[in-house]
Amino acid sequence: MTDYTKLIDAETWAFIEKTNSYYPPDTIDYTIDQQRGIYDRMCREFFAGYPDGITAETTSIETLDHAVPIRIYRKAGDAPKALVLYFHGGGFILGGLDSHDDVCAELCGRTGYEVVSVDYRLAPEHRHPAAFDDATAAFHWAASRYTLPILLVGDSAGGNLAAAVAHATRTHPRRAVGQLLIYPGLGGDQSKGSYVTHAEAPMLTMRDLIFYKNVRTGGEGRIGDPTIAPLLDRDFANLPPTVIITAECDPLSSDGEAYRDRILAAGGKAVWREEEGLVHGYLRARHTVKRARESFARIAEAVGQLGRSEWAY
Repeated sequence: MTDYTKLIDAETWAFIEKTNSYYPPDTIDYTIDQQRGIYDRMCREFFAGYPDGITAETTSIETLDHAVPIRIYRKAGDAPKALVLYFHGGGFILGGLDSHDDVCAELCGRTGYEVVSVDYRLAPEHRHPAAFDDATAAFHWAASRYTLPILLVGDSAGGNLAAAVAHATRTHPRRAVGQLLIYPGLGGDQSKGSYVTHAEAPMLTMRDLIFYKNVRTGGEGRIGDPTIAPLLDRDFANLPPTVIITAECDPLSSDGEAYRDRILAAGGKAVWREEEGLVHGYLRARHTVKRARESFARIAEAVGQLGRSEWAY
């Protein structure tokens, strides 16, 4: 058993306990509607507001058969130098424009880039590939509407979607100039690494991961489908420069290392950083936990550099 009392500091434990008070570890045993209510309430409790000078406009992207809600964040002053497409976490069943509202506003504030948060369809009402289709539609919408360089950014389930879109659109004339993935689930080998060492980690367990995957796919096994698991792609060439940030105490952390290695082996640019002593979902701790605050600063700096086509690694 991993001794989390030694890995995780007091500030992070306080964050875990506060999270658990709003979102108990057994939440996956509730109905989907109940889980969403619990998750949305938790997100409201952690909401940190907008930085000065940030405005947000909620609108939608029209596809052939439905609308994809989006929220566009802009910073007063200079014209933005890049566009961030942001895909939120939530296990493909939770979250939306409000759950990561302040995160997107702060990324906009720190980088000056325009940020578009994508409210992709959720399972089980809309199983795979609905979320992937919406994320891809958002990329094509941005590529046709903007001349700005496009960045793909997401956390957890949203990191999975960002990577899947990067793979699917790498031959597009406006392919992304970079992707930044925050504790993403990329479909790695669950028999080794962090999947074993941190199977019972605070905030996210293997039981949670299996539940989310089964809801997303309806229990169907999709062998070798990179739109579900980007690590299962056979080709890692020509992907945009990639930064992966993971939490040490998270069963998904090894996916970041494996994804970096696959891109580097294919001749691409990729860097992976595992944040010491942090847990899945630590973006919500970026104002209360020193390690999370420093990590978020690194994330924002990396987004800024990728948007300027700078590679500092």
